[in-house]
This record gives sequence, C-alpha cells and structure tokens, in this order.
Amino acid sequence: MNRHLAIFAVAVAGALGQTAAHAQAQPAPAAAPVARTAAPATHVAVIDVGYIFKNHTRFKQAMDKMKDEVMQAENALKAERDRINGLMEQLKGFNVGTPEYKKLEAEVAKAQGDFSVNAQLQKKDFMDREAKVYLQVYNEIERAVSQFARDNGIAVVHRFDGDPVDAADRNRILGSITKSIVYYDPQVDITPDIARMLNGAAVAGAPASQPKPVR
Repeated sequence: MNRHLAIFAVAVAGALGQTAAHAQAQPAPAAAPVARTAAPATHVAVIDVGYIFKNHTRFKQAMDKMKDEVMQAENALKAERDRINGLMEQLKGFNVGTPEYKKLEAEVAKAQGDFSVNAQLQKKDFMDREAKVYLQVYNEIERAVSQFARDNGIAVVHRFDGDPVDAADRNRILGSITKSIVYYDPQVDITPDIARMLNGAAVAGAPASQPKPVR
C-alpha cells in the first residue's frame, strides 16, 4: 500500500472511531410526551325544556305570527261559509227540478266541496309549519345544552318539569307520580343559563340563583 494511502486510512479509521465513541457518549433523545386526554365529564344537571319554549323570544314571536295568520284564515273561511249559507237560503226560493234550482244547487255543492278541501289544506299547512318551528327551536336547545355541558364538564343533562302540579288536573297528577326525577338540587338547574344563551340576554322571570353543577 502506498505510504500516503496508509496514513490516510489510519486517519480515517481514527476519525470513525472518535465519531462512534462520541455517538455512544451522547444521551438518548427524550421520548415524546404522551398526549393526555381531558378528564371525563362527571357532573349532572337538569333542564326544564318547557320553560325554555315558553321563554324563547323567537319561538314566541313565530307562534304569535302564526296565531295571527290562523285567525285571518279562520275569518276568511267564516266569510266563505256565510256565503255558502246564503246560497242555500236562495236555493229555498226555487222550485226543485227547475233549471235555476239545478244551477244554484250545483254552485252550492261545488262551494261546499272547495270549502272542505281548503279548510283541510290550511289546517295541514299550519300544523306542518308549527312542527317545523318546534323542531328548529328544539335543535337550538340541544346545541346550546351540548355547548354548555362541554364548557362546564357536565356528563348528563336530565329533563324535568318545573311547573307546579295542579291538584284538579288528573293528567298532571299522574305525570308527577311517574316522572323520572324525584328530587334535584336547584344548583344543578341549567335552565336559566340555556335560556340566556338562546335569547342573548337575561330572561325575565328566570330563577335568580346561578346553577352550579355538582356531582
């Protein structure tokens, strides 16, 4: 081997040896920290959904508007019914079987048929619209409750009816006997909080105490 090559080989071998020794002396890299999951929610709360609907501003506005439209529709139907009754009174002034009687009789029959169909269609339309409003608001309530529960470590939210039992109402009495929640601490009632979230402001008549979910 050439003398210069031998010296180069020795130098390379020495350098490699120093590199290996340096690598062995270096401490092992620290293990990546293990991601910790958030502590599971453990709190329990209750909510009076009926109270929310009664105090939901936009729900009340939608119901009031629909109530006005229902009243207008009823007035229009009443006017048409009165018109039909007037035609039936006119019918009594014609002899049965005459051309005039037959013509007016056919008009009355058609008017009665149209009246029945229109009344049923309007009733169905209002019922469908009412159901959609209820569903829309209930979905809003569910989203608000979910957000509030996540923010406050609440695992379960039970429904309850906060209205007092009417001793003269049999259905209310039986409902109170079969209700799933017999007792709850008022501090776990999140009803006023959800009402404020949905309305964007304090709700008149809401309980004054701030709910504090506990285990």
